[in-house]
Amino acid sequence: MRVIVPLQGVVQGRGGLVLGSLIPCALYYLLQLYLKRRRPDHNPPPASGNSPPAGKFPEVPVLPRSLSRTHLSPRSHGGPAHVSGRVNLILKGGDSPYYVGLRKVSEDPYEEFDNPDGVVQLGLAENKLSLDLVQDWLVENAKEAILGRGGSHWELSISGIASYQPFDGLTELKLAVAGFMSHVMGNSVSFNPSQIVLTAGASPAIEMLSFCIADSGNAFLVPTPCYPGLDRDVKWRTGVEIIPVPCRSADNFNLSITAMDLAFNQAKKRGLKVRGIIISNPSNPVGNLFSRETLYSLLDFAREKNIHIVSNEIFAGSARGNEEFVSMAEIIESEVLDRERVHIVYGLSKDLSLPGFRVGVIYSFNENVLAAAKKLTRFSSISAPSQRLLVSMLTDKKFVQKFIDINGERLRRMHHKFAAGLEELGIECAKSSGGFYCWADMSRLIFPYSEKGELELWERLLSVAKVNVTPGSSCLCIESGWFRFCFTTLSEKDIPVVMKRIRNVTETCKSHS
Repeated sequence: MRVIVPLQGVVQGRGGLVLGSLIPCALYYLLQLYLKRRRPDHNPPPASGNSPPAGKFPEVPVLPRSLSRTHLSPRSHGGPAHVSGRVNLILKGGDSPYYVGLRKVSEDPYEEFDNPDGVVQLGLAENKLSLDLVQDWLVENAKEAILGRGGSHWELSISGIASYQPFDGLTELKLAVAGFMSHVMGNSVSFNPSQIVLTAGASPAIEMLSFCIADSGNAFLVPTPCYPGLDRDVKWRTGVEIIPVPCRSADNFNLSITAMDLAFNQAKKRGLKVRGIIISNPSNPVGNLFSRETLYSLLDFAREKNIHIVSNEIFAGSARGNEEFVSMAEIIESEVLDRERVHIVYGLSKDLSLPGFRVGVIYSFNENVLAAAKKLTRFSSISAPSQRLLVSMLTDKKFVQKFIDINGERLRRMHHKFAAGLEELGIECAKSSGGFYCWADMSRLIFPYSEKGELELWERLLSVAKVNVTPGSSCLCIESGWFRFCFTTLSEKDIPVVMKRIRNVTETCKSHS
């Protein structure tokens, strides 16, 4: 203030000329002298007789900017940059064995010739059995599908792939997806394109529905065992909780309405508001199909409790038994009331082997949910080139029928061979009619019979056998010793390799028991 006031006086014409002029100069001189003494001499004086050439001035050391800023800045270090509490919760949560296994595979993936000692992937729901069919179609049609064709020359429709498009999906793709969904479900139900919202994958679709249906702190009932990533999809950004509804091996892990009612009442006692039920049909990881009677009972339960139903039917076209697949959309078609409480999730990652295209579907009968979801897709829209390509692929009826037929046959054959291989090792699998998994009972191989024993076996399978599977605890299974094996990541010639690796671990477990 003693320096500033005289300067202020000069500006305002009230004197202080001497102080306002001399004090800043003196301070500046003292500061320069101080810095000069502390600065190391990086440029020693030249040897005698070496004078600068005529006409050139000797170089003068430049005051280092960083040094002067360090001394001049009054600020101290403020510590690490702040992040939100939401981020801290995500980081503190840690990774479940499901994600640890996926990371191990990415670091050391098995390759028959290039890396035969790598980790075999049996933890990721990816269908590689029919990628050759997709590849053949893309080689033949991708250029035309994305760029368009004009006469005898290729013409780039730049406005169709480079300009902004509707965030919730192109109308042409909604029509094509509606037709494909009906096709894979045996044409037992039709889908209205105006009730479709397209998202960048099924996970964003589930998150958007959670956001639209429930508030932070509310909850969904979820039959377990369930998809191991569902808690992240539902909870991370919405703050909505999951309440497990345990299903048991004695009933082949089929859903019980009695168990659903018990879970609902327990949540109510804890002060939690239950806003809906999330089911997977076919179920993940078991592979059960919901019967028509169970779906009607679920709808009655939702009506009684005044809650919503989210039916994840992403494996609808991957049913591989003689059992009938029934969509919740078919159930609701015959109902005049309560349609607005039913929402269906679908995608092309499973039934069309296209997880990298990131295509998810919300199909809802609730106008408010649809309107909100359309706005939310600005954060999760599908790229225009991908949409243009998929319109062409899904409207190619010959390709779609060929893919459904061949992929279905390959799924059935691969499941039979993989389950038979596990059975030879003394490992039984739950009865399954859909999806990409064998839900295997390895409880005889764990000691102690607990989650701890289960995770110890999982660790041996991952580090010793170098086989990545998903332990039941990651799927919120109430019974210890169950494991999810995804067989669609393999070829038939990989099965003996996998079984040999698993046998090495199981024999060790038997010898120690």
